[in-house]
Amino acid sequence: MSSILFRLNVAIAVVFLFISLPLPCFGIRSFPTTGNIHISQVVGEDMLGYMEAPEYRNGVECSNKTIHVAMTLDSEYLRGSVAAIHSVLRHASCPENVFFHVIAAEFDPASPRVLTRIVRNTFPSLNFKVYIFREDSVINLISSSIRVALENPLNYARNYLGEILDPDVDRVIYLDSDVVLVDDIQKLWSINLQNNRVIGAPEYCHANFTKYFTESFWSDPLLSRVFTSKNPCYFNTGVMVMDMAKWRSGNYRRLIENWMEIQRKKRIYDLGSLPPFLLVFAGNIEPIDHRWNQHGLGGDNVKGSCRSLHSGPVSLLHWSGKGKPWVRLDERRPCPLDYLWQPYDLHHLKNQRQQLD
Repeated sequence: MSSILFRLNVAIAVVFLFISLPLPCFGIRSFPTTGNIHISQVVGEDMLGYMEAPEYRNGVECSNKTIHVAMTLDSEYLRGSVAAIHSVLRHASCPENVFFHVIAAEFDPASPRVLTRIVRNTFPSLNFKVYIFREDSVINLISSSIRVALENPLNYARNYLGEILDPDVDRVIYLDSDVVLVDDIQKLWSINLQNNRVIGAPEYCHANFTKYFTESFWSDPLLSRVFTSKNPCYFNTGVMVMDMAKWRSGNYRRLIENWMEIQRKKRIYDLGSLPPFLLVFAGNIEPIDHRWNQHGLGGDNVKGSCRSLHSGPVSLLHWSGKGKPWVRLDERRPCPLDYLWQPYDLHHLKNQRQQLD
């Protein structure tokens, strides 16, 4: 009984602490003003239980060149996002040069304001800005997918980076929330996009490209001819180096939306936000070394089974697929590679609770 009361008092104290803290102005563009949900209704132990990250500082040889990184942030994947940020800073040769552009959904259950507080308190010296993504800008374009999580409007925020990010951001690294870097992000940033290419990403030409689209797509000569003059290969959109100046001038957001509108009328793929990117960019991206996206560690989109690493060196681990390492670790059924994610996990309240019990 005493341990229960102790935990209750701690939880109440922490909630009141967060309520009393002033909202940091740095990093905020706008917040929704509608809704009557109180913070105590949405901020539980899982939201508040984050340790403060170590303070990472630049070395003497660092310049003042900024590395721009874009990520999404929501209550469901918050733990993964925090671990991803931590991994970037931990391995960066110039961590103070990394600027995070964090995109939160307008109507996230925890609210962008609360998510921002958690990030700020976990990384007090982090350079970041939070942008609000309006789900209604894409909700009418989203079609059903083989996994419900892939239908989350925030998955499509990468389509709108040209409009979301400040106009002076002309290059960005986009990262999913279920990745950890084990190498210096400066190496990824320094990759050149040649031949007027807009995107750089690891290509996987051995994959069966046809499986990403339905039979109705391949049997339609007008649609399938998009690949006629290309040698299309699969690439994963969870790790991309993007030239935002070329993205904006080429109006690629609209090209992606055109394919999403076709999908709504005639189902041409079963996955979520990936196929439109393939339709627009496959066969015309800058191929990056596979070490920068060891993807598929979350298994497939149905079972989430354990996977092994691809052969070769590793700079970035990506738990794409259904299985997420924080979920499997908490349920005490981790895959072997989930232990490679664990050192970057800053969520600690569950461990405290187990010790108290």
